[in-house]
Amino acid sequence: MNDTGFRVPYSTLCEQVTLALVKAGVPSEIAALEAEVMAEADLLGVPSHGVRMLPGLLKALHDGRANCAPDIHLKSEFGATCMLDGDNGPGRYISCRAMEAAVQRARQFGVGVCLATRTTHWGRAHAYASRAAKQGMVGVCTTNGIPCMAVWGATGKVIGNNPLAIGIPRNESAAPMVLDMAMSQAAVGKVATWLREGRTIPAGWGVGTDGKPSSDPQAILAGAVLPFGGHKGAGLALMMEILTAGLAGMAFGNEIEANDRSGLDPGSSKLFIALNPEAFGGASVFAHRVDDFLSYLNESASTTAPFTWPGERGWNERTENLALGVPLHSEIVKQFEDAGVVLS
Repeated sequence: MNDTGFRVPYSTLCEQVTLALVKAGVPSEIAALEAEVMAEADLLGVPSHGVRMLPGLLKALHDGRANCAPDIHLKSEFGATCMLDGDNGPGRYISCRAMEAAVQRARQFGVGVCLATRTTHWGRAHAYASRAAKQGMVGVCTTNGIPCMAVWGATGKVIGNNPLAIGIPRNESAAPMVLDMAMSQAAVGKVATWLREGRTIPAGWGVGTDGKPSSDPQAILAGAVLPFGGHKGAGLALMMEILTAGLAGMAFGNEIEANDRSGLDPGSSKLFIALNPEAFGGASVFAHRVDDFLSYLNESASTTAPFTWPGERGWNERTENLALGVPLHSEIVKQFEDAGVVLS
């Protein structure tokens, strides 16, 4: 059952998550941004990557698997590129810092690239691509993570589903277009959400521990998710692994898993790219051309299957949830209470 009768104002949710992180020893500046990004996923209707991840982060901070007060610094700079060492601090904060480094370089060079190393889980890729887009840049980001996907005939987890997000800026009055996709048919967090809501998994999402297709979310979480498009999703996941950990000379997902199987992904690498439209056809021209093509697609869609551009549903849910409060499943509320986080 989709038990989301409890709603909490977004500002309250951010405040309480911030407070919990500060109590865990995280500096207030880091905690506030970490909380903002974490709660934003729920605000935009994606609870799989939202505040449900707070208890796990708090435990990791307590256990020392994540660094409460990381020494985040640039390891190197080369023209429009840089490498950032996140010191395994809170991954959302590090990712915002890294994308901002890419954006600042794009303002100067037309393109900016930041490869962030020694990071932890970033939550939702959408957050960073959209932040670049809101500053007028095309934002691209990807990460590696522990194996969760069965590929190339394997019956178990071989590689991460290594998500990719692309954010497209639009005119000042329009929300950016943001594609955020894992290389699996469905994200692991989405499978967990469907388990929590008592829903049956569609065919093709994953396999159980026996390597056979399953519609049971619990079996898939114990087994593995499957790539979208077969070899296409698998191949893209491989390339994202190479463009992050390989390019950085850091740990691949299987090497991360050898030390931490929790899903925190300490030691993971993330790539952030910003493209400045002014360096190409011009920002105004770009925004108009994007609107022109979206209008064409909207006019071409049928009345029974209306066109929805990537990210549109989330921005609509944001408007509703800002007015009514962010919906939280009762199980998540219980987990918050168990962690000492009060929402009401």
